[in-house]
Amino acid sequence: MPGSDRAPRASARRRLTAASAVACAALLLPLVSAGPSATAPRPPAGALQDTFADAAVEYDVPPGLLLAVSYLQSRWDTHGGAASVTGGYGPMHLTDARTALADAPHHSHGAENARGDDARAPRTVSRAALAKVTEGVELPPRLRTLDRAAGLSGISAAELRDRPAANVRGGAALLAAAQKELGRPLSDDPADWYGAVARYSGADDTATAATYADDVFDVLRTGESRTTDSGQRIVLTADPDMAPDRTQLARLGLRTADTSGTQCPVTVACEWIPAPYEEFGEGDYGNHDKANRPDSQSVDYIVIHDTEASWETTLKLVQEPTYVSWQYSLRSSDGHVAQHVPLKDVAWHAGNWFLNAKSVGLEHEGFLVSPDAWYTEAMYRSSARLVRYLANRYGIPMDRQHILGHDNVPGTTAATVRGMHTDPGPYWDWAHYFRLLGRPFTPAVGTDAPAVTVRPDYTRHQPLYTGCVTAGQACTPHGSGAVRLHTAPSVSAPLVKDIGLRPGGEDSTTGVNDTGARASTGQQFAVAGRQGEWTAIWYLGQKAWFHNPPAQPTAVGARTQVLTPKEGVAEVAVYGRAYPEASAYPAGVPVQPLSPLPYKLLAGQRYVVGGLVPGEYLYATTFDTAGHQVIRGKEMYYEVQFGHRVAFVKASDVRVLR
Repeated sequence: MPGSDRAPRASARRRLTAASAVACAALLLPLVSAGPSATAPRPPAGALQDTFADAAVEYDVPPGLLLAVSYLQSRWDTHGGAASVTGGYGPMHLTDARTALADAPHHSHGAENARGDDARAPRTVSRAALAKVTEGVELPPRLRTLDRAAGLSGISAAELRDRPAANVRGGAALLAAAQKELGRPLSDDPADWYGAVARYSGADDTATAATYADDVFDVLRTGESRTTDSGQRIVLTADPDMAPDRTQLARLGLRTADTSGTQCPVTVACEWIPAPYEEFGEGDYGNHDKANRPDSQSVDYIVIHDTEASWETTLKLVQEPTYVSWQYSLRSSDGHVAQHVPLKDVAWHAGNWFLNAKSVGLEHEGFLVSPDAWYTEAMYRSSARLVRYLANRYGIPMDRQHILGHDNVPGTTAATVRGMHTDPGPYWDWAHYFRLLGRPFTPAVGTDAPAVTVRPDYTRHQPLYTGCVTAGQACTPHGSGAVRLHTAPSVSAPLVKDIGLRPGGEDSTTGVNDTGARASTGQQFAVAGRQGEWTAIWYLGQKAWFHNPPAQPTAVGARTQVLTPKEGVAEVAVYGRAYPEASAYPAGVPVQPLSPLPYKLLAGQRYVVGGLVPGEYLYATTFDTAGHQVIRGKEMYYEVQFGHRVAFVKASDVRVLR
């Protein structure tokens, strides 16, 4: 075993006390899912912290450095032994993608037309096309680090996957090996380990490796502390004077990524991998539209997606000259960013042409229906920096009315509601994401506020979801940022119905892809009532109740504008897009129907205002951009948080309550 034949370092070596030995033994026991019904005893609160300290001593790695690397990968969570979206296991994210992803369930993207424009014939990517682009994908070294850790440590692959203590030792072995391979001493000073940390990222380009290492050393400088998903408190003390030797990066021999054409902040590693703009049939072209944003029209939204595919497959798909595209892809293992479509152009990603024309799409490597297929902290941080950059560039408000999940994008017509995508789903950690954005969801007013911001404790809040693998079968218990909505203040009451998803009036379900009775973290709703530990909100034209106990609240008070129908108006039409009135269209441009959705905003109900927008339509149906036009009308619309998805109502139909 590496390290067993070395003399102990006097400055770091310490003997295991009886207590820490017991703690480590507890960690070696297989973990169970951390669901509400889990009864297996948790290890002592300090056991995992001791494990990091012991592994650091065994492999001569600075203990703070080992903690910082693990934080950037997993935030010290064990995930019950489940793998990340890139096949990484345990606190150190040791990757074994063949084992993890061989039988991973994938979410079907359904029949959504990614472009979302009635003026062009609907197009979707066929299963045959998807199969074609996924052929021949090989696993790069960054997806096979667990095997190397097994060879270095002498620990079996199964133990590295299943047992956190073994996993931490395997990660320490990889760091020590990287330091030796660079000809560097096993120093007690973390500043001497910059190159080894960059190597640990698995990145094959200099910029990504450097960004990853910089993030690790930022964690060292600022410190971190949290309670993990296994109930253990981990503390990394801040070292504000930490100054790593960045010159070591040159020794890694990594490639230089092509950054020409990228539009990214300097704080992320960005590469240009262009999506094609090609004509490939009579009047047919793809996979995006040329435009001139923001001069032609404003960019008001950022849409968060998950890929439902590996990184390599995702890149192949976006380079197909057919019917789907997005501006950026983000890799889970190290936060690497690839840009595909210039920001001035319109990508086809959200299934709603109005939103596509006014948004930027970010695809995150991941799988919606794998609750434990977790995203790394590296990707969350990289994504947050990119979103902050985009929001500042275009003046986009950093709130949940403008930073949307794909599952928050409305259907364009009644016929398209059922086919809309549901990613990134209930397991995306919006609360953590907005903390990284610098916009945490904090209470604005008291508990009797007229509106609320949904904000459950992600780790502790574990509602039942079904259908991750088999229809009707319970998913693995897991933290979630979504709350379930009932018709009355009781867990036994039926779930509220979504007549857009189920025109026949069938009940909503606990299905992981069923958004019909779900409110998500950061979304704001007007309060419709309170009873005991329950709060009611106005949702899809009805009163919807969710459990909101004071001891573990799932929502906090909000100060925000709401709207309601004008006096004397019994019901208001709700739209999935804010299109101009018919008289605004010039000759030669087909009038786009307003097409109300199958919902009504009724008198006496209130909904949170997301903003005021003009009726607008981008006419772009040809490869030749000469005929493209932006049509604007006099009709104004308010965006509202109407259900799980946003919607639009005519300003002339409502009044805003301040």
